[in-house]
Amino acid sequence: MSTATHRVPLYEPDFAQDPHASYQRMREQFGPLVPVDLAPGVPATLVIGYEEARRILGDPQRFPADPRRWQATVPDTCPIRPMMEWRPNALRSAGSEHARYRAANSAALQAVDQHALRDHVEKVAAHIITAFRASGMADLLSQYAWPLAFQTLSYLLGCPDETGERIADGMAKIFDGINASIGNRILVQAVADLVALRRQHPGDDVTSRLLVHVAQLNDTEMGQQLITLYGAGIEPLVNLIVNTLLEMLTNPDFSGDLHAGDASVREALDTVLYRDPPLANFSMSYPPRPVDIGGYLLPADEPVVISYAACNNDPALGEHPPLGNRAHLAWGAGPHGCPASSHAYLIAEAAILHILDALPEMDLAARREDLTWRPGPFHRSLVALPVTFPTD
Repeated sequence: MSTATHRVPLYEPDFAQDPHASYQRMREQFGPLVPVDLAPGVPATLVIGYEEARRILGDPQRFPADPRRWQATVPDTCPIRPMMEWRPNALRSAGSEHARYRAANSAALQAVDQHALRDHVEKVAAHIITAFRASGMADLLSQYAWPLAFQTLSYLLGCPDETGERIADGMAKIFDGINASIGNRILVQAVADLVALRRQHPGDDVTSRLLVHVAQLNDTEMGQQLITLYGAGIEPLVNLIVNTLLEMLTNPDFSGDLHAGDASVREALDTVLYRDPPLANFSMSYPPRPVDIGGYLLPADEPVVISYAACNNDPALGEHPPLGNRAHLAWGAGPHGCPASSHAYLIAEAAILHILDALPEMDLAARREDLTWRPGPFHRSLVALPVTFPTD
């Protein structure tokens, strides 16, 4: 554990409401590497410098993703431990085990039919909108983006609705850091039920393809791959859809014409992924020995967390950063970069295009500055996105 006397708390509501102001203060006080607390009494280093982040993400030997030595020092009651603890999956492993899990996941995802996926998203979107269209108002988070992401992930993974609801409930508790240990138990049991179902009744879905992959994943490993896929496929996807719709509704660059077409939606998605990615701070690593990065000594066995949001907007890149909006870090980078980014991009774009076409005259039902962001060190997530629209 570090002995730093002053750490920036990432779990407080003030950070969630205006993280970019916090990143600016961090730069002024600490530079590109910032001592933070992820939860009370849980120290870490937050990387807010783009070049430093690229070096760390590309160096899995000095910055492995295996957290087991760290978690031995953290009590089971720690609210963020379920989010960060070791699991036999690609996200929390290093070396040959990471390569094995990564190969299985990549193969299962690459076999997804992109055209069928887009058709499914559009059908789900139409059905969801029909349910609230006559009311003239909706919360686009709870009534649109969340059920759409949930139903789409269940379709991809071959998951029945009841099991998927338990998975989503457990994952939400883990992301929020509230009742996280309960959420972890719910999640583990639900994915075990899904694995058992698909072993007995295989189908054309990601779960079934993982089960027959040459990696020969056992039931525990299978469950943990599914936890990773659900973790990446519900909360961050919901936040990407909602945060982009917020841009479309309020940013003058996009709000002038909600029928601007595919190009405008792609630009809004890239703006969100660059400026306010749905996973703002992630890609945790745990150096087994002290590491010097540009004169900053990072302690052994203490989390190093990459701030995608802060790194993308690092002033050191200049006023017109050469990386461009589409070279952001929102999908991670290096050996742990997201293998499903094209799927997430497709789902979000299709969902946004469909609702803009169905409800072209919708307006935000609150001032942007009055919207509330959920506290937490990892995500960039609104509590709600209320809108109104004509019913005729």
